[in-house]
Amino acid sequence: MADQPTKIETSARLDRNLALLHAGSLVTIDVITPAGQRGKFRTTFIGYLPKQYVLIQFPEANRLGKFSQHLIQGAKITVRGLIEGHEGAVVAFVSSIKQTIQMPSRIMVLEFPRTVGLQNLRSSIRIETDIIAKVKIDESYWETTIANLSINGCQLGIVNGEKLVLSEKKAIIIVVEDKQGGHNLKLQGAVCNLKQQNDGLSFGVKFSPKSHKQVSQLLFDTITTQEG
Repeated sequence: MADQPTKIETSARLDRNLALLHAGSLVTIDVITPAGQRGKFRTTFIGYLPKQYVLIQFPEANRLGKFSQHLIQGAKITVRGLIEGHEGAVVAFVSSIKQTIQMPSRIMVLEFPRTVGLQNLRSSIRIETDIIAKVKIDESYWETTIANLSINGCQLGIVNGEKLVLSEKKAIIIVVEDKQGGHNLKLQGAVCNLKQQNDGLSFGVKFSPKSHKQVSQLLFDTITTQEG
């Protein structure tokens, strides 16, 4: 999948690498209940004070459901955040809840982590996926499945797309619905490697540089969903 995370352990390097997560950045928290049930929730990174604590916004209560009762003092959580850069990277660390506060909003105060993992989303990473999406070709939308995904491109399949006329380098837009209620991701790209199949059409897509941020977010979401 991706590079093994590099462990960052010295105080100065911990500070420097946590600082890669900007205030207001989206992060994913991974919660495991005592019964072994796992939940993943998107929330916001607020900031940190070196050697003391990290602040994370509570996910929205209506999405937490039964997991809300487990986000209490002493509970361990994993936090992952996407760093914007040339090819994207992920910061990840494990911590425990030091305190929860209600004002000015619901916030988790986490123990300052002892290690921080860095994971590059290199252009060579290509992961197998099964993402349902829509692809806009000319003025029509077609149901599609993203079969694999990398920073630079993906493979799409369209069932019953035998009559669809495509050509190499044709511009398309892939729309992926955000299941957590945020904005849908729109990925611009161009067709490559067309393959006609018995039950439809399969083709590659080379992403436009304009969509790098959205592609990095989708790759990050996919990796954090698949792990564990």
